[in-house]
Amino acid sequence: MFCYQCQEAAKGTGCTIQGVCGKTNHVANLQDLLIYTLKGIAVLNEKGKAAGVKSPEADFHIMHSLFMTITNANFDDAAIAKTIKEGLAVREALKASLAAKGVELGDLHDCATFSVSTDEQIEAKSTDLKAGVGVLATENEDVRSLRELVIYGLKGMAAYAHHAYNIGAEKEEIYAFISKALAATLDDSLTADELVALVMETGKYGVEAMALLDGANTGKYGNPELSEVNIGVRNNPAILISGHDLTDMEQLMEQTKGTGVDVYTHSEMLPANYYPAFKKYDNLVGNYGNSWWKQKEEFESFNGPVLFTTNCIVPPRPEHISRIYTTGAAGYPGCTHIVADENGKKDFSAIIAQAKTLAAPTEIETGSIVGGFAHAQVFALADKVVDAVKSGAIKKFFVMAGCDGRMKSREYYTEFAEKLPEGTVILTAGCAKYRYNKLPLGDIGGIPRVLDAGQCNDSYSLAVIALKLKEVFELNDINELPIAYNIAWYEQKAVIVLLALLYLGVKNIHLGPTLPAFLSPNVAKVLVETFGIAGIGKVEDDIALFMA
Repeated sequence: MFCYQCQEAAKGTGCTIQGVCGKTNHVANLQDLLIYTLKGIAVLNEKGKAAGVKSPEADFHIMHSLFMTITNANFDDAAIAKTIKEGLAVREALKASLAAKGVELGDLHDCATFSVSTDEQIEAKSTDLKAGVGVLATENEDVRSLRELVIYGLKGMAAYAHHAYNIGAEKEEIYAFISKALAATLDDSLTADELVALVMETGKYGVEAMALLDGANTGKYGNPELSEVNIGVRNNPAILISGHDLTDMEQLMEQTKGTGVDVYTHSEMLPANYYPAFKKYDNLVGNYGNSWWKQKEEFESFNGPVLFTTNCIVPPRPEHISRIYTTGAAGYPGCTHIVADENGKKDFSAIIAQAKTLAAPTEIETGSIVGGFAHAQVFALADKVVDAVKSGAIKKFFVMAGCDGRMKSREYYTEFAEKLPEGTVILTAGCAKYRYNKLPLGDIGGIPRVLDAGQCNDSYSLAVIALKLKEVFELNDINELPIAYNIAWYEQKAVIVLLALLYLGVKNIHLGPTLPAFLSPNVAKVLVETFGIAGIGKVEDDIALFMA
C-alpha cells in the first residue's frame, strides 16, 4: 500500500505497511482500485454528458464511492469489493447507453475496460501498478501531487454533495465537474499550469457544494441558533450518534421519540443541537464526549450503542463491535450496517432495542458549551459585531476551523487559543473546536470569544461571514479584513475547504500541524508564492506575527 491522503501519513511521507488510521494494506489497495474504477466511469460519464446521455446511477455511484474512501470512513474490505463490482456494472450500463445513442468511445483507458469478478481477481488488480492502479502509478512527483490534490478535493466535495443529496438537493454542474476532474487525472498531456487551474476549479465547485448543502440543511432544519448545549447525562438508556449526516439524525430522533431512549450527539454531530428542527425532541439530551479520536474510551463509558453516519471511525475495541452500527458510506468489519430502502428510509429499531438492554451513560463531565454561530446568527448580531470592531473592542478574528487529531502537536491549538490577547475572537467550524470550545475564554460585550459555526462543511458560513464583513466595511479585498487564518487539517474535507478558501481569494493561510505529505516541494512552493500558505511555529511567535 501507499497512502498519504491524511495529516497522519507515517513519517510525514506516507503509510506503506498499515495506515495510521488503522486501515490494512488490503483495504488501502481496494480503495485505490475503487478510485481507479471511478476514473473509468468518469471518462464515460463525461462523454455521456457531452452527448446528452445522463446517468444518475453513475453520478451517485461516483459520489458515494469517493465518500467511502475518505479517511476513517470505511474499513470493510467486503463492502469496498462489492462497491467495485457495482461500479463495473454501472460502467457497462453506461457504455450500452452511449452505444445506443451512437456515441463514439474511441480508445479507452484500461480503467474503463478492465473486468474482475472474483475476489482473487480484485485482489490482483488492486496491486497492479503497471495498469495505473494506486497513487505511485504516476511517476512524475509534481504531476502526482497535483492529481492527488484534485482527487482529495473531490472526495471532500463528494461528501458534502452526498449529504445534500440525502436531503433532496442536487446540482448537475457539481456532478459534471467531478466526472470531468476525475477523467482529467488520466490525461498525461495536461501541463502543470493546467493542473493548477484544475485545482482552483476544484475549489470553485467546493464552494458550490458547500453552498448547496448549507441551503439544504437550513431549508429543511432551519438556521442554526445561538444554543447552550448540555454535556452532562441523564439516567436513561441512550444512543450516541456520530458523524455528519442530518437526515440520519432526523430519522433516529423520529424513531426514538416516546421510546424512553435518549439520544446524544458525538463529535461532528454536535451542531445538530443548534438547529431549530431538532430542539423539539425532548429526548435529545445534548453532546457526549469530545473529538473523534477519543472515542475508544468514551464509547466505553457511554455504555449504549453508537451509530456512525459518516467517517471518523477509529477501529473499535473488540468488545465494542456488537454495539457499533454504521450507515451510508461508513463501514467496519463485524459492525451492523443499516441500509436505506428505495425511499431513503432507515430502520433503526435494532439499535433502539439494544439501547433498552444497556446501562445509561456514565457521566464524564458537566456543564454546557455554546454554539450555533452560522452566518444567519452572526448576521443577526451584525450591528453589535461591527460596532465592536469599529470601537476597537474586537481587534482581530481568528479563523481556527478544521479538524482535530490525536497527535500531541495539536496541543498547539489549545495553547494558541489560551494565549490569544484580549480583543480577539475565534471563528471555528469542524472538530478542531474541541481543542478550545470548553475553555473559559469569556466574551467581548456579550459576544462569545469562540463562535462555533458548526460542522466542517459549515466552514462555508465562515466564508460568507467574511464576505459580508468585506461588504459592510466597503473593502476591495477580503484580505484587508482583520481576520487571520490558522487552520488545522486532517482529512479530505479539510482539503476542499482549503481549496474553496483559495478560490475565494483568501491568502496567508497557516496550515498545521504539518503541511500535507502529498504536496511535492514544487507544488508547495507554488502555494507559498501564490497564496502565502505557511505552516505553524511556536505559539508566541505565530500570535505576534498574526497580530502585527
